[in-house]
Amino acid sequence: MGANTSQVSDLSDNASLKALVGTESVSENDPFWNQLISFTFISPTNSGDSKLLEEAVVPLAKTLIENNPRTGNFGALVRIFLGRTKELKISTECKDQLFIWQAHNALFMIRCLLKVFVREMSEAELHQQFCYQERAPGCCGETGSEDLLEELLLNLVHLIVEVPLLDITYSILFEAVTTLLVFFSYQLLHKDILRDGLVYQHIMKGRCLSLTSRLVKTLLYNFIRQEKCPPATHIFEPKAEGGLLYGLASGVASGLWSVFTLGGAGSKAGTDQENNPLPLSNQSLLLLLVLTNLTDGPDWPNPYRQAITCFRNTQDTSSLPVDQPHSFQINFNSLYTALCEQQRSDQATLLLYTLLHQNANLKTYILSRTDMDNLVLPILEILYHVEERNSHHVYMALIILLILTEDDAFNRSIHEVVLKNIFWYSERSLTEISLGSLLILVVIRTIQFNMTRTRDKYLHTNCLAALANMSAQFRCLHQYAAQRIISLFALLSKKHNKVLEQATQSLRGRQGDNTALPDYAQDLNVIEEVIRMMLEIINSCLCNSLHHNPNLVYALLYKRELFEQFRMHPSFQDIMQNLDTVIGFFSQRLEQAGSDLSVERVQEVIMKGAQALPKDRLKKFPELKFKYVEEDQPEDFFIPYVWSLVFNSGVGLYWNPHGIELFSMDSG
Repeated sequence: MGANTSQVSDLSDNASLKALVGTESVSENDPFWNQLISFTFISPTNSGDSKLLEEAVVPLAKTLIENNPRTGNFGALVRIFLGRTKELKISTECKDQLFIWQAHNALFMIRCLLKVFVREMSEAELHQQFCYQERAPGCCGETGSEDLLEELLLNLVHLIVEVPLLDITYSILFEAVTTLLVFFSYQLLHKDILRDGLVYQHIMKGRCLSLTSRLVKTLLYNFIRQEKCPPATHIFEPKAEGGLLYGLASGVASGLWSVFTLGGAGSKAGTDQENNPLPLSNQSLLLLLVLTNLTDGPDWPNPYRQAITCFRNTQDTSSLPVDQPHSFQINFNSLYTALCEQQRSDQATLLLYTLLHQNANLKTYILSRTDMDNLVLPILEILYHVEERNSHHVYMALIILLILTEDDAFNRSIHEVVLKNIFWYSERSLTEISLGSLLILVVIRTIQFNMTRTRDKYLHTNCLAALANMSAQFRCLHQYAAQRIISLFALLSKKHNKVLEQATQSLRGRQGDNTALPDYAQDLNVIEEVIRMMLEIINSCLCNSLHHNPNLVYALLYKRELFEQFRMHPSFQDIMQNLDTVIGFFSQRLEQAGSDLSVERVQEVIMKGAQALPKDRLKKFPELKFKYVEEDQPEDFFIPYVWSLVFNSGVGLYWNPHGIELFSMDSG
């Protein structure tokens, strides 16, 4: 960095940077600063290049830490930047590209230095670095009444909410969002959840508080707009007469600014820039998730979570409630479209979960949409590719489905949406299937995957809860979906028998042996709970919509012997009564229809029988309804998850894995 620098290897030898970190104070009026922030450095976006940059910056930052108490040069750099931000809005309106470019460069330098400061010192020591000013002989190095740290934070928030997103401002807005993420990254370096601190206090309670709703709204709009990085040619247009702007800037057009056409969420070195060309959208979403997941204070709620919880549609004309101080309005249609398009990323799925769980206005709007398949299909695709996704992403997708299935209208409508050719479903060609049947197929597949691989009880519970919520409204189940419901029951039955056999053999083989037995009883208990739940799901469908589901009756009759062993089992006797009634009723009808019946004739008998079966023959059970409830202290799950996303997907940010304390690296 510094004038004309273009490579990482040049940093340690750069005269301007040596002067910045050196032992001599530089006056804020010195032309040196103008030269320092007129560099042509190519900023990194992928993890590999970011690592090289950080390694080059570390020795410079450490020298600055040593000399700054005497020189105050870091504070001077911050004040140079702050002086420029006051004019940024005017510069944007006047299209003063040189001014914006230099302001960006100053902030980029501050961010790179801060990144090392956060790693090397506590927040209190960081605050000191902002306080030091040039020390005259015999004077103390800390002067001035302003809190430069708070001033910088406030200016960054102001910059994000005030400066319009244009080609010429894209990079500085990206840098402002990224610098705020760096300030909060102390959390990455601590195992415990941070519930206080200087940055936390300033952002949650200080002068930034009044900008809460505007900041949340702007970050959401950055996500919604999905603006690609502007091509370099749009940023620096050569002037016909040459002049200062062209002379200084032309060299950087293909360098510094090309950073914003590279990288993106979760990108690795060498990733094609076309895959993830949305760094501002990605970084804004990460910052929004960090802010909304900050813990509440002892006597104040998190204002960013309040804002996320209560914002409303721009079409809502009622007056804003007085008891919601951070409320604002946003275009729900645009937000819904962006959420549908971006579900391939963890962070977009986490945002969807957050909004569905916490914002009743948006949840009502989403459930009223007639194109729910645009949202549900990407969620199902996440679950379908469970082997390739991290467990947190799968959980979020599953909980989203559970929240949606709490709504009866949703459960009815998904069976009315007919889909053609689901290309990603590879087990079987699905040329035509309802969204409801596809949802059942994918959830059952997730249960089967979990049974054979991860054996996670939490995953089982949520899958079964979603199926149970839907079961009373099952309509016209696809033949394959009906088969898979019964096949899952067959798999559970087989597993049940195997564990029962292991338990029996173990008991026989250990007579007189006092060593501890494997906990087969617990395994058996878990399997029987799942079997009970599956029987209740089948029963719920038969009791509420038997005549709408001939394919399920057909599958039930085809595999009727599966259910024999559970008829007299004390855990299942009550629920088996209805299944026995249905199997007996239709078996009798088929016997009366003759032998060697074709599939079509069997289906015809079932259709007619469904109309004839008296409803009072089936015993009524309580309605199956499960509601998602967030666990106590959700921050213990969500804060490490959010920071693992920042660690893996933050554009142009690198952290040494060995310094990460918040989560184990295999979960990040």
